[in-house]
Amino acid sequence: MKVGVAGLGRMGSAIAKRLLEVGHEVHIWNRSAEKAESLVKAGAIAADSPSRLAADVDTIITILTDAAAITNVYEGQAGLLSGDVKGKLFVEMSTVQPATEVALAEKIMAKGALMVECPVGGTVGPALTGKLLGVAGGNREDYERAKPLLEQMCRRVDLVGPIGAGASMKLAINLPLGVFWLAFGEAYSLCRHLNLDPAWLVELFADTSGGTNVLKARGSAVALALQSKPSGSATFDCDGIRKDFRTMVAEAKSLGFGLPLTEQALSLFDQASKAGWGGKDCTEIPAFWSTSHNA
Repeated sequence: MKVGVAGLGRMGSAIAKRLLEVGHEVHIWNRSAEKAESLVKAGAIAADSPSRLAADVDTIITILTDAAAITNVYEGQAGLLSGDVKGKLFVEMSTVQPATEVALAEKIMAKGALMVECPVGGTVGPALTGKLLGVAGGNREDYERAKPLLEQMCRRVDLVGPIGAGASMKLAINLPLGVFWLAFGEAYSLCRHLNLDPAWLVELFADTSGGTNVLKARGSAVALALQSKPSGSATFDCDGIRKDFRTMVAEAKSLGFGLPLTEQALSLFDQASKAGWGGKDCTEIPAFWSTSHNA
């Protein structure tokens, strides 16, 4: 297939690499062109504009920062929708409010094109190996067209409802994960004085009923962070979690209720960012809590 990827952040770049590895002709575009260089060396074809990208492929994947970025890339000068895109399939994978996806779908369909939203759970590692978790929104026919491609990116992908449903599910999935990092930091503070081996401690927590899948997958990184050692490159950083929390709070408000736990978690992540932890990986957040409150 000829597939385009617009938005080459950590996840967009990893998805593009995955698609190259499984044999697709991958075209790429990013606002800052330097992020495309390594992918071009790997065989991707760089487009000079979103419009050119859309013209050269059959399916366009977008994974962008927020609603403003979606508007700029799709509707800006030389945007994805500025040319003839009739019959093309757009797969939108950003983490945004459902209303953003619904409004975008209307614009895409007005151009005679199709859209499936499919935000994904997982970080760079799963993206590179096709083991993301996809929650798709759209009609069944369009989803079936996108499914073969989605299955090459995801270990599991489910159609959860119409456009907007995927966005709702993605926010719901990310909420307990973000809160967990703070909860684990508080839990560690209760036993830090025992001076137990952090690797053993993390393994024990992962084996309890309160442990999460992320501890099993990234426990070694957490243990290194608790020892103030480098835990590896950031895959889902503090500022990314803050953005998601703000989106969750805004979505709940639009539905007529609040998220007090999420709001408190957001304030604590704001503290971490202000203290210089904004670009650090989520696995380091328990170490932030421990060092800043139990020094």
